[in-house]
Amino acid sequence: MIRSLRFPTPFTVIFIVILLSALATWLIPAGSYDTLVYDQEARGFVINSATGTRNLPATNETLNTLGIPVELEKFTAGNIKKPISVPGTYKPTEAEPAGLSDIIFAPIRGMYEAIDIILFVLIIGGFMGVFNRSGAFDEGIGYLANTLKGRESLLIILVTSLIAIGGTTFGLAEETLAFYPLLVPVFLAAGYDLLIPVAVIFIGSSIGTMGSTINPFATIVASDAAGINWTTGFYSRLAMLVAGTIISILYILRYARKIKRDPSLSMVYNPGKESPATAAADHTRHQAVATVNKVLLLLFALTFAVMIWGVSFRGWWFEEMTALFLVAAIIIGFLQRIGEHNFIEAFLAGARDLLGVSLIIGVARGVTFVLNEGQISDTLLFYAANLVEGMSGFLFLPALMFIYFVLTLFISSSSGLAVVTMPIMSSLSSLVGVPTEEIVNAYLFGFGLMTFITPTGLILPSLAMVNVKYNVWLKFIWPLLAILALVGICIMWVGLLL
Repeated sequence: MIRSLRFPTPFTVIFIVILLSALATWLIPAGSYDTLVYDQEARGFVINSATGTRNLPATNETLNTLGIPVELEKFTAGNIKKPISVPGTYKPTEAEPAGLSDIIFAPIRGMYEAIDIILFVLIIGGFMGVFNRSGAFDEGIGYLANTLKGRESLLIILVTSLIAIGGTTFGLAEETLAFYPLLVPVFLAAGYDLLIPVAVIFIGSSIGTMGSTINPFATIVASDAAGINWTTGFYSRLAMLVAGTIISILYILRYARKIKRDPSLSMVYNPGKESPATAAADHTRHQAVATVNKVLLLLFALTFAVMIWGVSFRGWWFEEMTALFLVAAIIIGFLQRIGEHNFIEAFLAGARDLLGVSLIIGVARGVTFVLNEGQISDTLLFYAANLVEGMSGFLFLPALMFIYFVLTLFISSSSGLAVVTMPIMSSLSSLVGVPTEEIVNAYLFGFGLMTFITPTGLILPSLAMVNVKYNVWLKFIWPLLAILALVGICIMWVGLLL
């Protein structure tokens, strides 16, 4: 009897992407642009090319001569720290296609590169393991389920909106991995399936990225690299944020109400397992929360509030966030009086639950190494720039958005993609009669759309958190992507006409 085919695990999906990336280095010619970087100590520019390096004076005249539409102050003030591509300098280079050793070492190198995120996720797992041992979470979820009875949709609206605000302001992305252990039981207790929490959290973050108003890792870096003030084009991005968030919320609510009426319509419905509604009914039997558990729940919520405050106002990154959850786990364990042995046992058990998620993050980073070693990213950029160069403005912007959609597969860092591509693409603005800010918006909209589905981004670790398959997510999300793409194109057209 032939076994039915099953969609591969996230690990297999990523390995397939690594193999395809390696194949691309054999099929696509290698090439590179010269890059410019500002030397703070020498107070001058350094041009790096395939033939060597040369030094140039750090002046606006130098930038104008090179065709880089950026003011000198952006470099001297430290706004642009990464090397940026110099327009018109693309040259083919000797091909270095990926070999067997590159494929084998790619996941290992990816884990080294992503070790900060990996540790962050493991410590969150330990933190949740210690906290869940108290039983406070079950009592809190039961109380919340009773409180929201009949008004569960408010939870979807509130969480999606708040995470979108985080995405548009300070680039909330990797940090959302901390919210799955917190919010998944809440949505299950409200009677929803496992797709709802990942939709609320991930769509909220992605739409915030797509409509980045003041996100320093996307909007400000891209605007600086394009030579314009980041406030230019602000209202177009605000329109994308507001319209995209409303559309996304309505899209999620439509699915949520459908499965509320008939759980068998769920895309992750499994009649052999206990339904979310049954689990929610068990939780709702908890009518009151013990005093000690109220203290633990307050500390639990305070930990996430401190993380958001630290990232937003203190410039925290993974080292500080990881330390926060470790300290919080110790304090919660102390308040429970569970003893050192029980604390370690609960912490390690929680970390084990997220070990697979951590490994997925590291393996996905390996794709970048294969592409960088093959030197094909600049070739793709060169072909893309030539493809759209002679188009009218109304065709140029949708085509450019699609190009950024594709390029995000190869360069999944928002700041990295902006710095590499924006000097090249912004130099085309005068040739096609398109305002530079709309080129920045095309980058944001294209990059934001791809974040919803790119295997090299955060979607696979997020799906692993809730045990949802990637093909199910693609089936769920593609209509929303089509709608958001049309909205983005219309907003750019309006910006072109005004």
